[in-house]
Amino acid sequence: MADDLALREQLVAAVRELDRLGLNRGSTGNASVRGSALDGCWITPTGMGAEAGVDDLVWLGDDGGVRGAWQPSSEAPFHRAVYAARADLHAVVHVHSVHATALACLRRPLPAFHYMVAVAGGDSVPCVPYHLFGSEALSQAVAQAFGGRHACLLANHGLVAGGTSLAHAMSVALEIESLCEAYLAALAAGEPALLSRDEMAAVIARFKTYRAARR
Repeated sequence: MADDLALREQLVAAVRELDRLGLNRGSTGNASVRGSALDGCWITPTGMGAEAGVDDLVWLGDDGGVRGAWQPSSEAPFHRAVYAARADLHAVVHVHSVHATALACLRRPLPAFHYMVAVAGGDSVPCVPYHLFGSEALSQAVAQAFGGRHACLLANHGLVAGGTSLAHAMSVALEIESLCEAYLAALAAGEPALLSRDEMAAVIARFKTYRAARR
């Protein structure tokens, strides 16, 4: 696991950036990244936020093993559930950002009111039903929502975003938070017009070629 120092440094930097941007405050939220051997993940410790250092991170093995000086985040079960369901995802970020959380407290999904909703991998960002934090029920709900998606809202709780890298997961979380802000503003003026499934399918297809061209 010593070879994962660079990954742990990236995770610590990501958590501090989330705090700097105001997406998390204090010890709220958590984040994880798959280990280089892909047999587990590094995750932030429970009750600790931007002050966490590389040596505070906790190792969660796919075999159920836990290593570290602290206990893993109380939301560790849904991080593991996402990785088990999606082999293509290598990082998971959970935030209590203001606008995503506000929409989640309305128990409303983020619909296709804007084409950029497609950054989450589909034509909407679902809102999973409320379950107690850290529970198996919440873990299964998140894993199910991530089928074909890179994000979901948690009713009365917050936002979960995943990506092929920490940078990708962070960018999804930031974009969804911004979209939730715009959607709430639109709702204050009326009911936003939604793009059709065909229109969103065209956006998703365009995004695939756009990303390929940028590589």
